[in-house]
Amino acid sequence: MATSDALANQSNDSGFSDVWEELKWRGLVAISTDEAELQSALKSSSLTFYCGFDPTAPSLHLGNLVQLLVMRRLQLAGHNPLVLIGGATGLIGDPKPTAERTLNTKETVAEWVEKIGSQAERFLSFEGSNGAKLVNNLDWTEPLSSIDFLRDIGKHFRVGKMLSKDAVSARLNSDAGISFTEFSYQILQGMDFLELYRRNNCVLQVGGSDQWGNLTSGTDLIHKVEGKSAFILATPLITDSEGKKFGKSEGNAIWLDTDLTSPYAFYQFWLNVEDSNTINLLKVFTFLSKAEIDDLEAQLVSEPHLRAAQKKLAYEVTSLVHSVVATDAAIAASQALFGLGELDQLDKGTLKAALSALPNTTAQLGAGVADLLVETGLVASLSAGRRAIAEGGVYLNNFRIDDEKATLDKALMGEYAVLRRGKKTLAGIFIQK
Repeated sequence: MATSDALANQSNDSGFSDVWEELKWRGLVAISTDEAELQSALKSSSLTFYCGFDPTAPSLHLGNLVQLLVMRRLQLAGHNPLVLIGGATGLIGDPKPTAERTLNTKETVAEWVEKIGSQAERFLSFEGSNGAKLVNNLDWTEPLSSIDFLRDIGKHFRVGKMLSKDAVSARLNSDAGISFTEFSYQILQGMDFLELYRRNNCVLQVGGSDQWGNLTSGTDLIHKVEGKSAFILATPLITDSEGKKFGKSEGNAIWLDTDLTSPYAFYQFWLNVEDSNTINLLKVFTFLSKAEIDDLEAQLVSEPHLRAAQKKLAYEVTSLVHSVVATDAAIAASQALFGLGELDQLDKGTLKAALSALPNTTAQLGAGVADLLVETGLVASLSAGRRAIAEGGVYLNNFRIDDEKATLDKALMGEYAVLRRGKKTLAGIFIQK
């Protein structure tokens, strides 16, 4: 197992004296335990660290990508990553602040464990002296009896402190309340850190700052049971201009799985980020050096209309997640849709994904172009559609339409058509056979 081609070409030549300094500059440190001691430990020795990913969906998303790239930066600095897939904790569910999670079947969780493990493997190197290891917390949780769990682990947790955790507190004060199942989640996560400390000499856990309560349960347990100290590094939540979780709006998450978010849609997402957020995202999600990012920031200020920073961001992140080949295909599709390339030369899957991301409709060959303008929402009425055609502003498969009675007479690859009004307003047509 090895990293993706785009990640494999990265190095630790970041221009910083140590990885902690780089993480701070990239805005990836929200809070930690004993910052000075952790920085010293990261600089003076090779640490084993872990980050956990629960299989609560069939794919990882952008929030998970933040952690995977932090892990890669630490690995490049010589540290030893453990990728924990929560085969056990995924059966329970981390408490959300708003409502109880729906429990998935054991079969579903097992399937998602495999998928998420395969995804995570692409972002780290599993070779060499500090090659990553994949672990599953079901391996040590499933054989444990409930009595042993309560006696050996549960006795070290105080209910008062557990109640003070943010997610638990929020749920207690809501109509939904919280079940004993989800209330116990932090004990299971604490046990994970203890097990990895014992098995792998793991002394650092990485996670999001919204997980701080769960993260500290592990360090507390290690201190109580082993009399030793361990570290936590919590990254800040990445948010958009409205303060919402970046790339995870309600019902519209940006996934790493191509079946859930196509490379084309993924590329377009990054291409359209706001100017005010672009430089921070370049720091978090790319391996570009400080000098390269500073240069892109200068271009963003002097020539914002060129969107050089967004284009570089979109190219780098899409290449990391989906490969350079998929990124080039997404760029070619974007250009061809706007008349700067040959539509019939595109990869079929990329074209389909691109049209699916646009306003679209289904139609048969012979349908009127003016009618299709209305059906796709490019114009408000049939008369407006005819007027747009008469004014020379309508294109079908990048060919200008000048006849108000023109019909859909040809399909790309026998299945698709691209309708455009003006320079930038696009719609897709899927041909019914």
